[in-house]
Amino acid sequence: MGYELHFNSVLAYAPDLLAGALLTLKLAAGTIFFGMILGTLCALVRVEAPFWLSLPVRTYVAVIRNTPLLVQLFIAFFGLPLIGIKASANTAALVTMIIHLGAYVTEIVRAGIQSIPKTQFEAGLALSLSRWQVYRYIIAVPALQTIYPALTGQFTLIVLGSSVASAISASELTSVAGVVESHTFRSLETYLVVTVIYICITVFLRLAYYAIGRLIFRRKVAAPSMATPLSLQKVVP
Repeated sequence: MGYELHFNSVLAYAPDLLAGALLTLKLAAGTIFFGMILGTLCALVRVEAPFWLSLPVRTYVAVIRNTPLLVQLFIAFFGLPLIGIKASANTAALVTMIIHLGAYVTEIVRAGIQSIPKTQFEAGLALSLSRWQVYRYIIAVPALQTIYPALTGQFTLIVLGSSVASAISASELTSVAGVVESHTFRSLETYLVVTVIYICITVFLRLAYYAIGRLIFRRKVAAPSMATPLSLQKVVP
C-alpha cells in the first residue's frame, strides 16, 4: 500500500512553524552570546587561578559535560520549583542551555589559550604590558583562530540540541512541530518540513560563522624567518 505525501495541511501551519524557528534562533543567539562569556571567564579561571580556586569551575565543567542536556532541563524546569525557583519553559531552556554550552566553551577556550607558547606571554610581560593587555593584544586572536572551527561546531550542536527543550514545552521549532503533527496527523510531512527548516538554520549559521571568521582573521601575521632581519619582518595583509 503506497503512501502519498500531502504537504498542504502542514504548510497551512507555516506561520506557527516559522515562529518556532524564530524562537529557536533567539534561543541560539542568547545561548551563544552568554555561553561564550561564561565559558571564557571560566577558562581564564582555569588557566590563571590556583587549583583550589579553580576547583569550583573544574567541578562545574565535569558535572555538566557528564550529564545529558535533557536531564539538566528536567532539573531546571521540574526540580528547581520544588525549592522555590520557578521560571517559564523558555527561560528555563535558555538558562540551562547557557550553562550547558558554557562548560564546553570553557574547555575549548582553555585549550586555545594553552596552545599559545608561554614565551609569547612572557615577551608581552617583558614589554611592560599588563596581563589583561597580553591577553587582549597577543593571546586572544591567535587562540581564537586555533579554536574557531571547534567553537563554531559546538555552537551548531547546541542549536540542534535545543530541540530537546520541547520536552519541557518550550515553544521552539520541534515543540511546534509536535503540535502541528497532532492536528494534521501527517507525521512524515511535518518532520520533513522541520528537517528542511533545521537545515536552513544550520546553513545560515555556517555562513554567519564564515563571514565573522573572515572579518576577525582578515589579517595574517607572517611567521618570522630566522634568515630575515627583524627590521624587515612585517605584517602581511
